[in-house]
Amino acid sequence: MENRPTPDEATQLAIFRRMALIKANDERSRKVIRTGRLVMPYYSPRGQEVIPSAISSCLTDDDYICTIYRGTHDMLAKGVPLRDLWAELAGRATGTCKGKGGPMHITHPQSGVMVTTGIVGSSMPIANGLAWASQLRGDGRVTIAYFGDGASNIGAFHESLNLAAVWKLPVIFVCQNNEWAEHTAYDKCTSAERIADRAAGYGIPGVHVDGNDVFEMYAAAKRAIDRARAGEGPTLIEAMTYRFFGHVFGDADGYMDKERKQRAIEADPVPRYRAYLIEKGIASEEQLGAMEAEIEAALDDAVDYALASDFPEIDELRRDVFAEEMAA
Repeated sequence: MENRPTPDEATQLAIFRRMALIKANDERSRKVIRTGRLVMPYYSPRGQEVIPSAISSCLTDDDYICTIYRGTHDMLAKGVPLRDLWAELAGRATGTCKGKGGPMHITHPQSGVMVTTGIVGSSMPIANGLAWASQLRGDGRVTIAYFGDGASNIGAFHESLNLAAVWKLPVIFVCQNNEWAEHTAYDKCTSAERIADRAAGYGIPGVHVDGNDVFEMYAAAKRAIDRARAGEGPTLIEAMTYRFFGHVFGDADGYMDKERKQRAIEADPVPRYRAYLIEKGIASEEQLGAMEAEIEAALDDAVDYALASDFPEIDELRRDVFAEEMAA
C-alpha cells in the first residue's frame, strides 16, 4: 500500500523482542502450572503475539491500555516488569496489586496498564473514561482498548464506539479476533462478516488486518494512533489471529477444528518473523539467540523472586477498598 507506515530496523527488532518475551512467558507459565509450583487460572495468548507487540511499538510510555483477563501479552508488550507481574500471579505482596488482584486483574499504571478486567467487554467504557480525561487535560495521550471477538456482541461495545465517535475521543478499539468466544465459534454468535464493518454505523474508520503480519499490524496501529493523537477521534481495528490453545489452561479444546488449528500452528508468527529478520540481515542467529537467552534468564529471576516473596498480611483485606480506610 502506498505510503504505508513501516517500522525501521530498530523498531522491527523491538517488536520481535516483545513477541519472543510473550512466547517465552507463555511457555514458562504453562510449565510452572504443570509442575505444581503455582496454582492459578491461566489464559494462553499463544499465537497472538504480533498484535500488542506491533501496537506498543507505536505507543509512548505515557499512553494507556485497558485489557482483559486473557491479555498477558498486552501487559508484557506495554512493559509491565516481569518481577511485578509474576509476584502478582503468585498472589504475593510484591505484586502489581499487592497480591490481591491475581492473574485476572494485573494493573500497573507506571507502564500504562491501567486496568485488566475479568468482565467481558468492560475494557471499552473504561478506556473511554481514560481517553476523555486525556482529552480534557490535553496531555496528548491515547488509550488502547483490547477485547476479543465475543465482546463485540456486548452492549458496552456499541455504547463505547458511539460515545467515542460523538466526542472524538483519543481511543483505539482493538478487537483481537481469534475466532473463538470462549468455546463458541465466531460464526455461531456473530452476524457480521467482519467486526470492522460495524465501525461504519458510528461514522469512524474500521480496519480489518492480518493480526499475525507485523507490517500490516504496525501500519494499522500507527495510522490509528497518529489520528487519535491529532484529535481526529477513534478507530476500530479488527486484527485477525488464532489462539493455539483452549479458552483456559486445562481446556481440552475438543471443540476446535483440528485441521484449522494445525494450520495456525504451522504459520506460527514468532518463528516466521524471526526467520524474516535473519533472512533480511536485520539480525543474526547469534543476536536473536542471545536475546532469547536473556529473556529466559529474566523469567528465571522473576519466578524465583515471586515464589520467594511474602504473601499479603491479613490487614491488606481492609486496604485499597475505600478512598479513606474505615474502621471495622
